[in-house]
Amino acid sequence: MSENTLRTRALTIACVPASHPYVENTRDPGETDVVHLPDPPPVGGASGRWWPPAMLTAGWISQHAAEFDVLHVHFGMESFETAELSEALDALERAGRPLVFTLHDLINPQLDDQSRHDEQIALVVGRADEIITLTAGAAAHVSATWGRSATVIAHPHIVPVDRDEAVVSGPVAAESLSRAAVVGVHLRDLRPNIAGVETVGALTVALEILAGRGIDVEARVDLNARVRDEAARDEVRRIAEASPRIILRERDRLDDSELEMTVSESDVALLPYRHGTHSGWVELCFDLGVPVVGADIGFLGEQHPDDFLAVDLDDPVSLAAALEVAVAAPHTAAGSQARLELVHSRRIERRAARRRIAREHRAVYERAVAARPTSERRLQ
Repeated sequence: MSENTLRTRALTIACVPASHPYVENTRDPGETDVVHLPDPPPVGGASGRWWPPAMLTAGWISQHAAEFDVLHVHFGMESFETAELSEALDALERAGRPLVFTLHDLINPQLDDQSRHDEQIALVVGRADEIITLTAGAAAHVSATWGRSATVIAHPHIVPVDRDEAVVSGPVAAESLSRAAVVGVHLRDLRPNIAGVETVGALTVALEILAGRGIDVEARVDLNARVRDEAARDEVRRIAEASPRIILRERDRLDDSELEMTVSESDVALLPYRHGTHSGWVELCFDLGVPVVGADIGFLGEQHPDDFLAVDLDDPVSLAAALEVAVAAPHTAAGSQARLELVHSRRIERRAARRRIAREHRAVYERAVAARPTSERRLQ
C-alpha cells in the first residue's frame, strides 16, 4: 500500500485502552484522519471501566480484526498471564494487523514483583512493528536492551487545553506573596512506587532546615482514605502529627477537577516516588505551572528539565536546598499573576504540541501499515 493511499483515508486504531487521558490527548480533535475504536466491555470486569482490556485477547482480535488497521498497546498487559498475551499477539499476526507499542513504564508503578512485567515488556518490544516512548533516555534504553529503535513522542497535555483558563489557574491572590510557601505532596493510595514514609520523614527535617534559614514553608500532604499499605499510612500519620509544618489531609480519591485545584494551590510539588520511568504527574504540574522536586529516577527529569529539580529523598539537606530554589522562582507562587501568565503560555504551547503529537502518531501508524501488505485486506 502506498503512502498516498494511506493518506486518502482514515486509519482506525484499536487502542489499549481508548478511554485513558494519555491516549485521548494524542489525537487532535480537529482532525479526522485517525479514529480510535471505543473500549469494548472488559473481560470479567465492572462496567464503566476499560480493564481488563478485551482488545488484548486472542478471541477479540480474531473476531474484530476487520474493524481496525493497527493495534496500539499502552497499558493493561498486567491483566493477563504472559502466555495469554502471547496468544493475543499470535492472533494479531494471523490477522495481518501491525502492532504499535508505547513503552510508558520500564518498571510498573502498580506492582511490587516486576518479573511478569519484565517478561511482557520483552515479549511486546520484540514483536512490535513500531515502538514509541516518551523520552530520548528511554529510547536509548530500548536500543541498548533489545536492539530496537523507538520513536520519541513527547507526553501530551493532562489538563484540557480548550477549557476556560480561570478554571485551572484560579483568581489572582495578593496574599499569595506574603503567606508561607506551600509544598504539595500527594501520596494517593500508597501504591508500590510511593515512598510515603521516607518522603514525609525527610520533608519534616527539610522544613525545619528552611525555617532555620528564615524561609517559611509548610507542606500539605494528601492521602487517599483507602490505601494499599495501612502500616505505611499509620507511620505517615505519626510523622505528620509530630510536625507543626505538615498538614495531613486524608480524603476520598479526588476527581480530576479537585485534583487540578489541589495541585494549583501548591507553590512546588514534591514527588514521593521510589521508582518510575515517566510520570503523568510531572505533566499535570507542568500544565498548572507548578515546579517539581523529585528523586532522580527513570527519565522523569527529561520530560520538562527546566521545571524538575532532582533530589535524594533520603537526604533532607538535599531536599531543603531544592525546595529553597523552587519556592524562590519568580513564577512559583500559587495564585500570583506570574503563575497565571505561565499557565496561559503553556496552554498555547500545549495546543500546538497536541497537533504535532497527533501528526507524529499518524506517521507511526502509516509506517506500521505500509510495512504489512496484508493490512490491505481491510480495504477490500
